[in-house]
Amino acid sequence: MTATAPFIDKLLAAERAHDSVLCVGLDPEPAKFPGAWQHDAARIFDFCATIVDATHDLVIAFKPQIAYFSAHRAEDQLERLMAHIRTVAPDVPVILDAKRGDIGATAEQYAREAFERYAADAVTLSPFLGYDSIEPYMKYDGKGLILLCRTSNLGGADLQAQRLGSGRLLYEHIAHLAQGEWNHNGQIGLVVGATAPAELARVREIAPTVPLLIPGVGAQGGDAEAAVHAGWRGNADRTTGPVIVSSSRAVLYASRGNEFAAEARRVANDTRLLLNAARRARINVPG
Repeated sequence: MTATAPFIDKLLAAERAHDSVLCVGLDPEPAKFPGAWQHDAARIFDFCATIVDATHDLVIAFKPQIAYFSAHRAEDQLERLMAHIRTVAPDVPVILDAKRGDIGATAEQYAREAFERYAADAVTLSPFLGYDSIEPYMKYDGKGLILLCRTSNLGGADLQAQRLGSGRLLYEHIAHLAQGEWNHNGQIGLVVGATAPAELARVREIAPTVPLLIPGVGAQGGDAEAAVHAGWRGNADRTTGPVIVSSSRAVLYASRGNEFAAEARRVANDTRLLLNAARRARINVPG
């Protein structure tokens, strides 16, 4: 089972080609759709495809959240959307935000769903059932496995900040596994929220090279500049520690009017430029 292009290669190429670390999350809520599309779940594909068309040259990745589709029985629209992205933006990796976590034959079916049905380049996973819960996904060569590590929600610390017998916090242990023994195929990344910049910096210290998916910028209140400073590593020529900074609602619902696509593009580009300013400032900071 071989990917057409390894996720990490596609990610780094998109960063360079689009001069961007911005990921647009695709979380369609029909109640927030513009104009005559409002409350019409049959327009999920139309809305998301319009956002993709307006922003695909500005992003490092797209991240559809599967629950926003399945809740409206719109899985077929998600399949169409994935195909649309591959057509209009074949250079942009797509991360299926599913946060799956199971073992054995069930994990194999979830992997098949992500990588065969939807043809995602990467998928978000929960690592809390252990290595055998992510191993079935590794059979898909080059696909990205992005593990929950230190999440952006208020309750994330309830478990993730618990101290283990080794002395490490749980999220630190996950970061060690991702940088080391679990990552023998180079497929693993981590989810670390922008709302926890100190923990984000700690994860990057432990795992200096793995991709970090950073949600929580925009509507959740995460500081975009602080997130880039804490997580991105590289120099003027090469990224050594890639980040994928995700913004969803701020881009998707920048306007409820007929100009929603143009406004989404404006907000996406403003966010991209803000992140780039922080990235270029980071180049001149040691460490």
